[in-house]
Amino acid sequence: MTQQEFQACIEKHKLDIEEVRDRAHMLHESVNQHYDKVHPYGFHLDMVAESVFKYGYLVCQNEHDFVPLFFGAFYHDSIEDARMTYNDVTKAARLFMDDDQAYIAAEMVYALTNDKGRTRAERAGERYYQGIRETPYAPFLKLADRLANVTYSFTHGNASNNHMKEVYRDEMPHFLEAINAHSDDPRMALPQEMIDKIYSLL
Repeated sequence: MTQQEFQACIEKHKLDIEEVRDRAHMLHESVNQHYDKVHPYGFHLDMVAESVFKYGYLVCQNEHDFVPLFFGAFYHDSIEDARMTYNDVTKAARLFMDDDQAYIAAEMVYALTNDKGRTRAERAGERYYQGIRETPYAPFLKLADRLANVTYSFTHGNASNNHMKEVYRDEMPHFLEAINAHSDDPRMALPQEMIDKIYSLL
């Protein structure tokens, strides 16, 4: 999809994107989740979606996948953090798209849901990353999630964020390899512009 075609889709589906965003914000508000203990969690969701607005044309292949991609951005933490099930996500997606699109959207969300684990390494182990590598658009959304977190950590100084700066620095080579599907399918791509942006912050 060209950048111009992607922008046209943004205009065409503007109301759908806004409603998906609003519902995702309300979902996380309903479980009293915050970002960095000070922001409504929608603050983070918007940062992830910002990458879809900016770089989505580099991976999105057609209009059929457009709304699912934005849904994936706004709902990517809904199972992990907002008490939704896979079926709940599918049902929410069907409010905005047909069954095939809802399946695509739900698979993205499921792929980005951490495994059960006591530590960061256990929650994001090989099985988790394999699911990302095997799911269209999941590598892109995971990279968008990381870009959002890195951007925030490097612009908001406190003890937690200072710690995460070092974590993100140390993890970056392994992280990129772990989510890289090494595929010719554009839906599995990791846009170099996003990688360069992360490294410029690190």
